[in-house]
Amino acid sequence: MEKELKQQSANCIKVVLFGPESTGKTTLSRQLARHYNSVWVREYARVYLQDKWNNERKTCEPKDLLPIAKGQMQLENELSQKTNTVLICDTDLLETKVYSEAYYLGSCDPVLEKYALENTYDIYFLTYIDTPWEADDLRDKPNERKRMFRAFQDALIKYKRPYVLLKGDKSNRLEEAIKHIDQLLNKSK
Repeated sequence: MEKELKQQSANCIKVVLFGPESTGKTTLSRQLARHYNSVWVREYARVYLQDKWNNERKTCEPKDLLPIAKGQMQLENELSQKTNTVLICDTDLLETKVYSEAYYLGSCDPVLEKYALENTYDIYFLTYIDTPWEADDLRDKPNERKRMFRAFQDALIKYKRPYVLLKGDKSNRLEEAIKHIDQLLNKSK
């Protein structure tokens, strides 16, 4: 299993959208992938959990976290080989770790935690909770956004991850993210 959670090396800048549910991560990650004509690593948990909901009418449980983590890393590792510029990740294992600790177990599986901390990214974009809540089959905690935002920000600080806080409307967030990615691209030349 450890091999399935290990991040493969890649010749690109890796960007992660990070934060509570319904804060615009997927929208922004798609916009960024289009802007850079690059690839987007979707959030595997959305597909996995929507399928579970459709078939069993059950939401995420602790036993789902490792399969979600494995699926996420499989997608990321496959897609990281298809670009030499920017890889836009809708999430990462650190996000799964935060959810594990905050919602499900109060802790994190040691193997998941190991790779959540070992896998590296060039920049995280922490999405603020100033976007309207949009309910769906999987989003179930609209009153937890402030607490979860703090948990995500605390994780980035605790583990010394490079991050930028994104606030405001879609165009402001996109403009700010592009500015920071462009700086990374210019440094890598």
